[in-house]
Amino acid sequence: SGINAEYGSSGINAEYGHTDAACPTTQKATRHKLKKTPGGKLVYHYATKKTQVHKCGDCKLALRGIPAVRPVKLASLSKRVKTVNRAYGGTKCGKCVRSRIIRAFLIEEQKIVAKVLKAQASKK
Repeated sequence: SGINAEYGSSGINAEYGHTDAACPTTQKATRHKLKKTPGGKLVYHYATKKTQVHKCGDCKLALRGIPAVRPVKLASLSKRVKTVNRAYGGTKCGKCVRSRIIRAFLIEEQKIVAKVLKAQASKK
């Protein structure tokens, strides 16, 4: 209680350090709590930042099959874990990829129809 009383907080799980929000020692990366070990010692447990789920670039929905890990951990993962075996795998969801393929196909069909109509009009 001597350590915590100095900062005006109580309990083993109380955050240890400054309470000013603008202070760099209370930023997300430096969050820690005091924990009591089975041996009776007080030790710091450092809290890691929360991870962001990868999202589709078009519809902003969460991508399935891509792990939500911190960037440092992501760099150590193999490529097969970080992507999905598909066109735009790991950046776009399956629904958006499907709609892109259909849109591209319909645009090409529209061009062909326009060309055929133009050829028929020139014959007459």
